[in-house]
Amino acid sequence: MSKLLIYGLTASTYVRTVRLLLEEIGAEYTLHSINIFNGENHAPEYLAKQPFGRVPTLDVDGELIYETAAITQYLDTVLANHKYSPAAPLHQARMRQIMGIIDSYLYPPAIGTIVIQSLIVPTQGGQTDVEKVNNAIAPVKTALEAIESLVTGNLYLLGSDITLVDFYLIPIFVYLAQTPAFATVTAQTPKLAAWWDTASQLPNVKKVCQ
Repeated sequence: MSKLLIYGLTASTYVRTVRLLLEEIGAEYTLHSINIFNGENHAPEYLAKQPFGRVPTLDVDGELIYETAAITQYLDTVLANHKYSPAAPLHQARMRQIMGIIDSYLYPPAIGTIVIQSLIVPTQGGQTDVEKVNNAIAPVKTALEAIESLVTGNLYLLGSDITLVDFYLIPIFVYLAQTPAFATVTAQTPKLAAWWDTASQLPNVKKVCQ
């Protein structure tokens, strides 16, 4: 079996996405810490692996793969025979559509602003920039309501079986649910609320995201 090495920070949502998939598969892997808060991700040694300084990066027997969508698709293919990707072409498209919404429209205001300002800044002795948080609420609502409109599952986002897109959204919700803005940004997303009630209780979520 190939040796799997993940470079990244345990707190990173995207690192958690990859780890949730690996835990669900039951695959063995090693996590090598890259601390993005002290600049380790911009050290020459790491930039030689990932030229943009982002995490995670996956090392498979010396072959490097970065970008979470590429990593998860690869792992799902070689380790799980596409178990965590929908079979129907339309559902495959919906999965990639929601992933794109998360990457482009949800992550920046939700994690980059609301979570950083509400959870991280106060722990470092700073004060939450309320104006920044307030300005981020509308784009987060738009993104979540767009995802809500694409939810087709009764347990998970795209059906009764968990897929890659669930692993994408779970780490975002883990952090967002700890902020005062959570009730506001999810006020019009009852399907996501029901999904989160299920997803938040999964054993691997508790293992990876706490």
